[in-house]
Amino acid sequence: MKKIALLGSTGSIGTQTLEIVREQKDVKAVALAAGRNVRLLEEQVREFGPELAVLWDEKDAEELKARVRDLPVRVASGMDGLLEAATLPGSELLVTAIVGMLGIRPTVAAIEAGKAIALANKETLVTAGHIITRMAAERQTPILPVDSEHSAIFQALNGERGNRVQRILLTASGGPFRGKKRADLEHVRVEDALKHPNWSMGKKITVDSATLVNKGLEVMEAKWLFGVKQEQIEVVVHPQSVIHSMVEYEDGAVIAQLGTPDMRLPIQYALYYPHRRHLSGERLDFSRLSSLTFEKPDLETFPGLRLAFEAMRKGGNVPTAYNAANEKAVALFLGRKARFLEIPEIIQACMEQCRFREDPTVEEILETEAEAHDFIESRW
Repeated sequence: MKKIALLGSTGSIGTQTLEIVREQKDVKAVALAAGRNVRLLEEQVREFGPELAVLWDEKDAEELKARVRDLPVRVASGMDGLLEAATLPGSELLVTAIVGMLGIRPTVAAIEAGKAIALANKETLVTAGHIITRMAAERQTPILPVDSEHSAIFQALNGERGNRVQRILLTASGGPFRGKKRADLEHVRVEDALKHPNWSMGKKITVDSATLVNKGLEVMEAKWLFGVKQEQIEVVVHPQSVIHSMVEYEDGAVIAQLGTPDMRLPIQYALYYPHRRHLSGERLDFSRLSSLTFEKPDLETFPGLRLAFEAMRKGGNVPTAYNAANEKAVALFLGRKARFLEIPEIIQACMEQCRFREDPTVEEILETEAEAHDFIESRW
């Protein structure tokens, strides 16, 4: 019985992780952590019986404690609770599926405690990749990607140790506004941006997909996950979302991972790596695939992706400024306080304004986040 701790249990990745736990029956979730969804976390605690349940807000944690007082579960809150969940004795693997830079400290703590990491939190490597990957290498702790694109690359690299990678081809669906021009996006509503053509995800990541910022974050994450240079990473728009990403080797061979757009596949692969298990659900029917098409991303209409390459090139804490600014900008957009096209404008302004730090510590990364948020609040 494999024991896991799951941060972000009530979100999209978290609930799908628990679907696998329910289906496979040989994984035990010993810790569950969520943001504010008391009701759903209570349901999960009653079904999966963890030792520890965590909510961010102390009042929410007190409410949960009252609701589950008939159960032998410990309830905690805040960052202390997340750190306890990440380092819980007996757990083997931390699934980090919380959104934002909140995931950095629990990931660091889990690596220090010798836990394997199933990473669904892009921001951890985008902002602290230089710290996380060094720690993981020193402690020989595996970081297993959960994003469908990074899992695809990880799978395409399997069995190729020692062979030189020429390029990583990171696929993107193009989001709901593929083919549009800037003039078409002047009056985009929140409802429009949340209509992703292929994937069912949380609001923040769905907006990120619409701006292509999500792909920018994935580009920066890929650099750290796979130890490649910026010029070796290329984004390819693939509207069908059948090919999840590809790796080209120095001999010109390209290995791709294909599948239906089902996040349970990369989640389960990370949970059981290096073994595969049967997974219920739809299979690819090649007789029904009329075509697979590919395009270059439109960096003029979607400058968020171009800014990601710029942030990666500058390095230091600039990717943190990029990420922190995007988090705040998306929140403003979802709250109908900023226009869709303002999101990359806010990101660029923060990248230019934040104090540069060449080799930031975790504390300096969090300071950069606060600096970016303060800058945005003072102007938007």
